Amino acid sequence: MIGSPFTTLLLLLIAHLAGDFLLQSAAWVRDKNARRQRSRALYLHAGVHGALAWLVLISSQSLATALLGAAFIAVTHLVIDALKSHAPAERVRYFVIDQALHVTVLIITWGWLVGDGAWLGHAVAWLLHPRTLLVTLAYLIVMRPFSILIALIMQRWSHGVDNSGTLADAGARIGMLERFLVLTFVLADQLVPIGFLLAAKSVLRFGDLREDRDRKLTEYVLLGTMLSFSLTLTLGILIAHWYAAL
Repeated sequence: MIGSPFTTLLLLLIAHLAGDFLLQSAAWVRDKNARRQRSRALYLHAGVHGALAWLVLISSQSLATALLGAAFIAVTHLVIDALKSHAPAERVRYFVIDQALHVTVLIITWGWLVGDGAWLGHAVAWLLHPRTLLVTLAYLIVMRPFSILIALIMQRWSHGVDNSGTLADAGARIGMLERFLVLTFVLADQLVPIGFLLAAKSVLRFGDLREDRDRKLTEYVLLGTMLSFSLTLTLGILIAHWYAAL
């Protein structure tokens, strides 16, 4: 028997990852996307998830309860995957939604069969705690609002820069990832990796600067980087001090 209820939840999540990414072949995925609800692979895949869930649940539940929980997971997995087969396979949003729905089903099943209900109250209390809300606010700010602010500040120089050879929207996406990492390091009180991150990006532009190739673009990228880092560091330090005071 499993001692901790959270062990069962973790095992259910591991079983899901194994079923979706280790025990599902590319041929099954292609068949599901092509034939949708008529696909034999769709039902085999749902059966695999049901079997894995049963193996997890039987270690802490009775045979009937484990079968009921496994059947619920298998059926919902089949329905979710059948709906996903109608969506474009290459869209990231549908992949995220699909996985979020599967994980939600596992949490509901776990709370129904294993959890005592107290975990939900603890989870809600943690989500609504001022510290959690403060950190969430900080991450939201460094994403889109800072992107817009930096773009407005850099607008005076953007017209004189030739970025035709770069990927579309790559700079904005890189900036978001930079700010996410910098804020994470500041909140974790790990400032050294920020120096490595800044040095790594500078090295990428060193060749252009040294050989005087497109120097305006190099200076533009470095200016944007320093602005992005400065804003995020300032916000991170303020949030860290505020967090400690709560």
